[in-house]
Amino acid sequence: MTENPTGPRRPAVLTRARTLPAWSLLAAGTVVGGLLGGVYGLAKTPTYTATSYVIAVPTEKSDPASALGFAQAYGRVATQLAVLGDAQVWAGVPVRTLQSSVQTATSPDAPMVAITATSSRPDLAADMANAVSRALTRHAGDTKGDTNVELQQFARATKPTEPSSASPAVTGLVGASAGGLLGGLVLLVRPRRNASDPGRPASVPGPAVAADAHGQL
Repeated sequence: MTENPTGPRRPAVLTRARTLPAWSLLAAGTVVGGLLGGVYGLAKTPTYTATSYVIAVPTEKSDPASALGFAQAYGRVATQLAVLGDAQVWAGVPVRTLQSSVQTATSPDAPMVAITATSSRPDLAADMANAVSRALTRHAGDTKGDTNVELQQFARATKPTEPSSASPAVTGLVGASAGGLLGGLVLLVRPRRNASDPGRPASVPGPAVAADAHGQL
């Protein structure tokens, strides 16, 4: 008659994780992450970006410093409802689409406003950027008598020929890097085998019942 070992039995998953070579976790994480990133890049709809530029020009009653200051102000006004409400007519999209798709940028050294639009359609991206710049120029012209600064179109947005979103190759590399990093973290936290811990305890034989009974006779 024998007794079962009293020590806690480790799960088979932990035992396997401890016996796996270190490089296998890194390789598995890199491969899986690269595959997931590549699939995401293929499934995601590409986006296109187009940018138009307008420049603030001082009139005879103003100076370049005033034009620079008004360019900063017009850059903030370009995405407001008053401008986008007019731009939606020329762009053919709702105001909400313009609010989520159009961004502006200004320079502290030049009186210029960059109007950038993104869309899944390259022609629509150019149309939205040009529509907002047209509406902004029109609003600036209405107040030219008070500001002594007018906006003029510097460069129209052209239809982009290539998407601005990341390609499947890039997303695959990002996924592979993230997967390798995750595999390294798992490698750091996994339990390690010690010399005094063989992994599976040996069975200990129970007492000899027959011998004890013979001694009592």
